[in-house]
Amino acid sequence: MLTRLTRSSALTLAIFYVLLGVVSLALFAFPLWYAWQVTIEDGRIELIKEDVQRFSEVFDRRGDEGLADFINQRVSLQIAGERILLMADPRQKPMAGNLSAFPAEIPSAPGVYTLNMTLSGHPTRVVLERAALPGGYTLLVGRDLTHLSPLETRFWEGLAGSITIVIGVGLFGGWLVRRAVLSGIDNVNRGVAAIVHGDLSHRLPVGGRGGEFDMLSITINRLFDQIEQLVHGVRDVSNSIAHDLRTPLAELRSRLEEIVVTRPSGEEVYDEVAAAVEDVDRVIGIFNALLRLAEIDTGTRRAGFVEIDPADLAAKAADFYRPAAELKSISLDFRAETGLGKISGDPLLLSQAVFNLLDNAVKFTPAGGHILVEATQGEIAVADDGPGIPGDEKQHVTERFYRGDSSRGTTPGVGLGLTLVSAITSLHGGRLDLSDNHPGLKARMILGGSAS
Repeated sequence: MLTRLTRSSALTLAIFYVLLGVVSLALFAFPLWYAWQVTIEDGRIELIKEDVQRFSEVFDRRGDEGLADFINQRVSLQIAGERILLMADPRQKPMAGNLSAFPAEIPSAPGVYTLNMTLSGHPTRVVLERAALPGGYTLLVGRDLTHLSPLETRFWEGLAGSITIVIGVGLFGGWLVRRAVLSGIDNVNRGVAAIVHGDLSHRLPVGGRGGEFDMLSITINRLFDQIEQLVHGVRDVSNSIAHDLRTPLAELRSRLEEIVVTRPSGEEVYDEVAAAVEDVDRVIGIFNALLRLAEIDTGTRRAGFVEIDPADLAAKAADFYRPAAELKSISLDFRAETGLGKISGDPLLLSQAVFNLLDNAVKFTPAGGHILVEATQGEIAVADDGPGIPGDEKQHVTERFYRGDSSRGTTPGVGLGLTLVSAITSLHGGRLDLSDNHPGLKARMILGGSAS
């Protein structure tokens, strides 16, 4: 428990603020103490000099006897111990004042001195001025420094009390902060632990105050949403891979088993082997598409970016698919804006993306239909007048292995074509937009990264 407490970030923060408060108090008190010392000390010395000046004037007017009488009158009127007064003859024998003997601690030269003396049997710290009067007389005027000691003691006691209060309040506040912080951290720990143990639906509670922990909870909940989506996506992809691989592999096994059982003639064997090769090609195509998606997701293909003419790339793709379109009695046209600039990208990937769009267009457009390939500024589009994609499916067709209800089981494919197109456009800083062509579908590859 003690080890956990000493490692607590909240406690460390509280101690830091306590020390900061103590240092602030010290920085606040030091100028006050310094101003007190300077003001009182200078004021005290100024009063002593004024007294010395006044006594010297009395000596000049009334002589030594007159000054002695004046000093004795002052001593009788003042509070005992308030002021130190002494007039001594040339032999330093006291003539007037409240000292019974000339202090031996005082230096012989005139001046202002701060020193320790014994007054009335008690050690005392005093500040006094020794002044020389005409005729060899000596005048001592001083003040006791210890009568202000209680005030200074109260100042330091008040400062010590303030520091104690700051430490107490700081530690108590640190304890409260630690409780609040640990409560928020415990919520996070419980949420993460639930996710670790497989409860992907668990979310952190969010209060209505909009504080820092609420913002953190919202961010972590978004992370949990993404994790749940990715896990479900991986699960769905795994199921789809298993399903889509099982079909060609089952067909391949059936063909080979039939050859082994029936022992057909050589020509029939060749036909079955050719069909088996098609099944193997489908499996290889699935794996190649997945590997290509993995390369795109990691961004490794960006290293092969070069300047590309999008109009030329789209024109070559249209020329490549025109014979396949003519076999289905589909007209395929190409149109490009003049003066298109070049873009930075991977020519092989962009060609693959356009090929996938054209392949889908040729596959779904009925006989007598029309396909248009357009190259405009920062965009390559393929439009057809086929059945199109229903509105509620448009957001799903770019998911891996997703196939719409209308195409499932009726047209060949594994549901990776539009996934590849979307990933390739994202790699090139763009996006894939699917819209209705009335009738049909218009797929627009909106590309970024213009090179010129």
